Amino acid sequence: MFGVPLREIERILRISHVSVMTWVKKYNIKAPDNYEYHPTYQVLTHMELMDFFSVKEKLKSSGCIVTELGYKFMVIKWERFKKNRL
Repeated sequence: MFGVPLREIERILRISHVSVMTWVKKYNIKAPDNYEYHPTYQVLTHMELMDFFSVKEKLKSSGCIVTELGYKFMVIKWERFKKNRL
């Protein structure tokens, strides 16, 4: 569907893949035109997470998911690369 299987999203978010599928249908989420992406992740404390989101340039042309890991947070971020146009 989006390059990431629903079951993998289920494992990452700990939410039923059926719920994810329902959201995709409900909000009419479409696959992006550009499938090239570069995922990265970081494990941050609460203060580091606040600093991360305070810098707008870190989020430009990217998407991210944040999930709790005990007293820390994991940020999975992916950047989309535009195809070279001549």
